[in-house]
Amino acid sequence: MAGRQKKQPKIFVLDTSVILYDHASVSNFQENDIAIPISVLEELDNFKKGNDTLNFNAREFIRFLDDISDRETLQDWIPIKRGNGKGNLKVIMDESSTPDAREIFGANKADHRILNVALKLKATQPKRNVVLVSKDINLRIKAKSLDIAAADYETGKVVHIDELYSGMQLIENAENSLIDKIYQEGFCQAEDLGVENTVVSNQYFIIKNNSASALGYYNPETKLIERVHKKDAYHIKPKNAEQVFALHALLNTNIKLVTLQGVAGTGKTLLALAGAIECRKAYQQIYLARPIVPLSNKDIGFLPGDIKSKLNPYMEPLFDNLKFIKSHFKESDKEFKRITDMLENEKLVISPLAYIRGRSLSNVFFIVDEAQNLTPHEVKTIITRAGENTKIIFTGDIYQIDTPYLDTQSNGLSYLIDRLHNHPLVAHVKLQKGERSELANLANDLL
Repeated sequence: MAGRQKKQPKIFVLDTSVILYDHASVSNFQENDIAIPISVLEELDNFKKGNDTLNFNAREFIRFLDDISDRETLQDWIPIKRGNGKGNLKVIMDESSTPDAREIFGANKADHRILNVALKLKATQPKRNVVLVSKDINLRIKAKSLDIAAADYETGKVVHIDELYSGMQLIENAENSLIDKIYQEGFCQAEDLGVENTVVSNQYFIIKNNSASALGYYNPETKLIERVHKKDAYHIKPKNAEQVFALHALLNTNIKLVTLQGVAGTGKTLLALAGAIECRKAYQQIYLARPIVPLSNKDIGFLPGDIKSKLNPYMEPLFDNLKFIKSHFKESDKEFKRITDMLENEKLVISPLAYIRGRSLSNVFFIVDEAQNLTPHEVKTIITRAGENTKIIFTGDIYQIDTPYLDTQSNGLSYLIDRLHNHPLVAHVKLQKGERSELANLANDLL
């Protein structure tokens, strides 16, 4: 209408955690404006050196600010992307306000100065909505206690985590004749199960009635639901249908990316490692890596000893799985000696993820353990490094996250499962039944 005023764009105040999570975050707020407190730049300066993704994101954002501020001052509102429907950006130098968050919370820390920026903008821009965006839950709570609108950074988050793809479907009350057909012919049509409109590539099925059952998966090449046979991997025997499906995906050469999600004790890492060793001849190397999450948010530098000693506590769970596989053989057995030789000759490499990132990922069976502690950007970076004849496995428990700025919805493993589950190169299995021990199952169920 002619008399209607144009709606004012919002002002989003970005916390350091958002930029360290996604260096391109400022481009994801449509036509709204972005305020960067000077304390955020000071914190980014502390992160700019290093080889982790946090360091990369800090450097990239600093370069971005340098590019857009060419011949302009960041104390003015300048376009984020000219002619691209984006808003403006400004670095806020004045971090004083009334009320003063530093006095209210009793500390002159960066978080409180960032809160002051939001308070000041809210007071000086009364006609505009001012929102603090942070991955730090506690900072958001502090903001809301000061009557500042606060929100998580939503880009890359899985909306309905309870509906996250499980990779399998239970078909109950199937006809005996259909199960017989699967055993005799090795396949059936998707129409036979009534899933022709919902089935996705490499989806697994438990097909059963009261007296019989069969396991199958949808082959995207043949367009058939084919029978899945129970197979061992280097003497590791699957103990339930989910583990059968996991090994099938791990040993299937047509599947290049596998995600295994499940709580502790479901066999994710063990199956991935056993599957890798089983098909070792198809790859030049096997990499088993995991991200290092510092203890109590401290850098590993505070730990005693040389770099190997510092990393041992993080890598020990991976070696435990390898020891378990070796325990199925005598020391004189060739299978036992083969694993020892693979480690000595670096055919099998167990290493922190940061040490793997710079290497070529061609002709490699690459297992990324504890993938729930990665951001979506980190997961994407790993996958985009895949060369010819490379298979990548991500394992993790999305409900056991050790990094402060990730949750069940925003971690890289959830994001990956949600975005890529319907592709011929990808398979996912959610492992639900713990097989470690009755005691471990009790803890998972009741504690």
